[in-house]
This record gives sequence, structure tokens and C-alpha cells, in this order.
Amino acid sequence: MPFYMKLGEIPRKRHIQFRRPDGALYSEEVFGTEGFDGPTSTMYHIHPPTQVAGWEKLYSTKVEYIETDVMRMRHMKTAPMTAHGDPVQGRKVVLGNSDVEMSLCVPAEQMTYHYKNGQGDECLFIHYGSGVVNTMFGTLKFHAKDYIILPKGVIYKIHFNDLPDDERPEGLTKADMPYGKFVGFETTNCSHFRPPKRYIAKATGQYLEHAPFCERDLRTPEMPLVYDEAGDFEVRIKALDSIHSYIYPYHPLDIVGWDGCYYPYCFNIDDFAPIVGQLHMPPPIHQTFEGHNFVICSFCPRVLDFHPEAIPVPYNHSNIDSDEVLYYVEGNYKARRGIESGSISLHPQGIVHGPHPGTIEASLGKKYTDELAVMCDTFRPMLPTKHALDVDDPDYPASWASDHFAPGQIKAAKDQDTTNGSTNVW
Repeated sequence: MPFYMKLGEIPRKRHIQFRRPDGALYSEEVFGTEGFDGPTSTMYHIHPPTQVAGWEKLYSTKVEYIETDVMRMRHMKTAPMTAHGDPVQGRKVVLGNSDVEMSLCVPAEQMTYHYKNGQGDECLFIHYGSGVVNTMFGTLKFHAKDYIILPKGVIYKIHFNDLPDDERPEGLTKADMPYGKFVGFETTNCSHFRPPKRYIAKATGQYLEHAPFCERDLRTPEMPLVYDEAGDFEVRIKALDSIHSYIYPYHPLDIVGWDGCYYPYCFNIDDFAPIVGQLHMPPPIHQTFEGHNFVICSFCPRVLDFHPEAIPVPYNHSNIDSDEVLYYVEGNYKARRGIESGSISLHPQGIVHGPHPGTIEASLGKKYTDELAVMCDTFRPMLPTKHALDVDDPDYPASWASDHFAPGQIKAAKDQDTTNGSTNVW
């Protein structure tokens, strides 16, 4: 995180005596990254945080990739996913590499344990639903369109509210989606989710004036903070590509206070202020977070290019060094046809991609777009899993088969799509 914060009770200086009401010392813990050379926070526990027992390996989380030697454009339709597991067990990795994994989750049940990812940072984008994340740093309330950043090592428990019927996607029942749906990104290379470097002042770590969001837009942990309870509490820890169960003899969220620059937070995508220009702006202007060898971008509703002869949709481009993955949230994505809410597209490095035939002519004169999508660009190929092929659209690579449309052909193409029952965006 780029700025310092504190919550709860802490002593005047670090590493000095700080006593509980009964006279015993609170247990200080320095929660540091990169060998104490990166961001840290200092926390004060009621009980020694080392006082754990009962470890047991539960299951493997190692991802198996398939079609690892196949390069093609992919389209995955995830809208009809079946609810499964809890907000941790229910995650299904669809794409990934040695830097980042992308998963989807439609939880069917609540978490009955606390969880710590000791292997990587997590960025969860909430597509549907609301609730609360109780963390060792305090409480984070979340709702639809929130990014939740959960740094490596944070103990937490997600509780979803029941999803109201009027917020559930059309055609789905409560059994299909009882709580919500989210997209997860997890670092697999020891890097962390951080702001883009070009938006941060080198001297102070403050967001700069040209950044599309700033510290005021970030929602940091709040009270309640501490739980002082005895008993047997399970904490499941991810490490070494496995989930391990540990038993704490006290509530794991027993911190009375903390300060530092390493903690979880929320950021709502609607608070992203898009950068616009006279002519089409490249994807880096949508960047929101970055890790080593990948970035996360937010494509938000915005005014389109205002040059009188501007082409508002993206130009054809080659991802010479990166794969481009888009998760479509809502709105009318003007450069694509056949895309729906919950679609995931993968355009791999090594092949040109761009607007679908007809969308360039159809976009001319448009002043505004209501598209909302989350993008992950990577510098290593994103490989599919079985879960990706389960929702694969095999016809997607052929959707560019047409040549440019002349202006007079647009209506005929629209009529053809309507006749075929298509929901293509024009």
C-alpha cells in the first residue's frame, strides 16, 4: 500500500513493552515483506501468534493446465456456472501461468473457518453480491463491483449476504447463485498487487494528480478489530500448493491494534476515473494494479474519442509480448459481438486481434460507451484448465472471418444477426 495507516491500540514506539489489562505483555508481530525490505505492518496480539497446533494437509491446490501447446483465441461463457463450495474451496482456476492465476467462484455455502494464503496475494473482483471480510486488520464491508485486495499472509473470513432476487442474473435461481459471484486473481511468483508505478510519487508514495483514482477512493479496514475468545479455531493455510489445517486455541483475529503500510483494502471499480483523449487511448490508461509480469486494468463507462474523424473502437493490435484476458461485467462492448456478461476472452501473444467485422463502421459517431470489464495482461502465456474448456466457445476464433463491411452492408448484417437470434452488439 502507498500510505501509512493505524487502527486500534498501539504503544508510543515500536518494540517496547505494551501490556494487557492483566499485566501480561501483548505479543508484537512484525508482518513484513521482501525480507523486511518491503512494506510492513506491526501488530499486537492478545495471545502469542505462534501458539498453534494440530496441523494437517487437507488437499492439493496445484493447477493442471491442458492444451499447453495450443495457441488460439478463446471465449469462455461463465454465466451459467453452478454454485459450488465456499468462497475458498469453490474457486475454479480457468487460466494461469507461473506469475498469476485467474479463478471464478460462485459460492454455495459460507466459510466455517478462517483462511490465510501463505503463497500469494489475492485480488477478488465482486461481480454479484455483498458482505463482509473479517480480517486480522479489521473489518471490510464489500459490495458489487468492489476489488478486494488481500495481501499474502492476511488471515480472513468472508461472509456473503443472501443475494436479493432482483440482483441475481436473469434466468438464475437461488440454488444457482445463493450469495454472488467473484473473479479471483492470485500471484504465483511472490509479487504483490500494487498501484502502477507511473501514478505514484517516488519520494512519498502518494498517488499523483494524473492518477485515475487516489487514496480517498480506497476503503481501509475498520472496527470491529479484536476478538478475544478461547476455544478451538481452525485456520486453513495455503502453502506449497496445498491447503493445511491448523488449530488455534484462541480466536485468530485477536489483534488489539496495528500500524504500517501492508494491509487489505477495497476499491470499487465505479470510482475509477477513466482517462480519455481526442483519439483512441491504449490499454495502459486503464491500468489499476500491477504485479511482476502482469497488470490488472479496469475498462469503465467513459466518453469516447472526440476527434471529428475518430474511430472509437480499438485498432487491430498484436500482443507481441503479452496475453490479453478480459472478463466482461456489463454494458455494450462495442468492439466485440457475441459477448455477454460473464464472458472471458483470451487473445494470445503471437496473433493479431482487433474489432469484430462491422463494429468499426457501427462505432463511428458514438460519443459514449457503457462497457465495464476487468482485464489481466500477462507477459507469459495464459494456459487453460479443464474448467476453461468446460465453458469454451469453440466458434470464437472464426468470428473474425468476414472482411470489412461497406456502410451499406451494415443493415443487412444486423438483420442477419437478428434473424439468427443473435445478441451481437452493434
